[in-house]
Parts: sequence; structure tokens; C-alpha cells
Amino acid sequence: MPAPDLTPGAPCWIDLMTSESDTARRFYGELFGWEFETGDQDKYGGYMMASKNGKSVAGVMQKDADQAGMPDVWSTYLRSDDAEATAAAVTAHGGQVLMPPMDVPEQGHMAIFGDASGAAIGVWQPREMKGYELVAEPGTPAWHELHTKDYDAAVKFYQDVFGWETDVMSDSPEFRYTTLGAGDAAKAGIMDASGYLPAGVPSHWQIYFAVEDTDASIKQAVDLGATVIDGPEDSPFGRLATLADPTGAIFKIIAG
Repeated sequence: MPAPDLTPGAPCWIDLMTSESDTARRFYGELFGWEFETGDQDKYGGYMMASKNGKSVAGVMQKDADQAGMPDVWSTYLRSDDAEATAAAVTAHGGQVLMPPMDVPEQGHMAIFGDASGAAIGVWQPREMKGYELVAEPGTPAWHELHTKDYDAAVKFYQDVFGWETDVMSDSPEFRYTTLGAGDAAKAGIMDASGYLPAGVPSHWQIYFAVEDTDASIKQAVDLGATVIDGPEDSPFGRLATLADPTGAIFKIIAG
């Protein structure tokens, strides 16, 4: 498969903030066939790069003491050519700067923002590290989806801040969904989740990983300590399920 098309505003990287990096390493290594390399502790704080077939696909970071009360979570990063300018646009369009742009030595700049509907979204301004190198193959990221309680505000935010050219896939009362790009060229989606997200669950991004066989992957994941949150179920795009890894980080799997 050709390298991912990492255009400005599109998803370009994912990482896991975890309370147990060794557990995460074993779990995702077994489930997705990932190999790991730990970066320099002084430069990168022990950040682990996960690869599949020699291609970078994700990062894993051990939480520090200040983050101990936060849930373990997967994050999506959108590409930016200027993280500082993106931060200014975020605040100008109803978002929040949760972590201001910071330099990652030699690799790029990263930041974490809250969008206009309250969902956290990462930004990556690349230097040497351009982003993930393999997608939509088993064991790699396949799709990124925002589940938002304020659909209209979220769509406008990503249009205004990240320059998304959007396509309305569905606009019925039962299912409102907008994508970045259209059809097979779409790179991410925004779903109106106001009708089903519980009061205590904020808007949030979810990451889908491609697998060869959803049911077999569920069994393997459960054997490795995961919990099934939802599914499996068939959709027009493949058979999918929602899982929580052994420390509670939620992700989705899908087989086309």
C-alpha cells in the first residue's frame, strides 16, 4: 500500500497515554503484531514508537505522577504546518489550548487542544517525524471519528481551524455524519452523538484499527485482558467492535 497522504488538517498520528506501558506493549504487540522502540529518556521521556512491518504506526507514553488520575486514552493528531497559528485559530473559534505547542527535539512540534464541542484533539507539526507510515492494513489505524454532543459547532470548528473540506454523508435525525473529504477519499468523520452519549461522557475522538477477522481479534483481545464494550456488529463499512484494553483505553476494530 502507498504511504498515507498526510495533508494539512488530516489525521497523521496516534498515541496511547497509558498507566502501564509494559502491559500496553505486550497487549498491542500480541494483538496487532507491533514492534516497539523506546526513545531517549532525556529527549523524549521514554516515548515508545510502535511499528508494523518496519513502518511507524503509533506511539505509547507512560503517564507521569501528575496524570495518574486521568483515564488511559488513545489520541488522534491532525497535521499542522504551524502549530502556533493553529493554537491561535483554536481560541478564535471557540476551542481551548489544553497543552500549548511544545518542541519535540528534532522530530516536530505537538500540542493538545479542546475543540468547540469539548473533545480533545492533538496537533502535530512535523520535522523529521512526518507521521504514521502505514494505514488501513491489519494492525494499523484505519479510521478516525469524532463523537460529538454539539455536531454543528464541531463541524464548523474543523472547517474554520483546520480547513476541512467536508462532505455530508447523512443528515437524517437518526444519523448525522460529516466527513473530511468524500467517499473513498474521506480521511475522518464527525458523528452527532448527542442522542446516545451519557451525561458524564464528553465529546471525544475514537480510533479504528484494521483487523483481518473481527471475531477472532475480539477473542484474542479478551484472552489478553481486554473488555468488549460494544459489538461485534456488521456495518456498511465492515464488521466492527469497541474494546477497552487491559488498563481501560478504548479503541475500535474493523474488518472490511
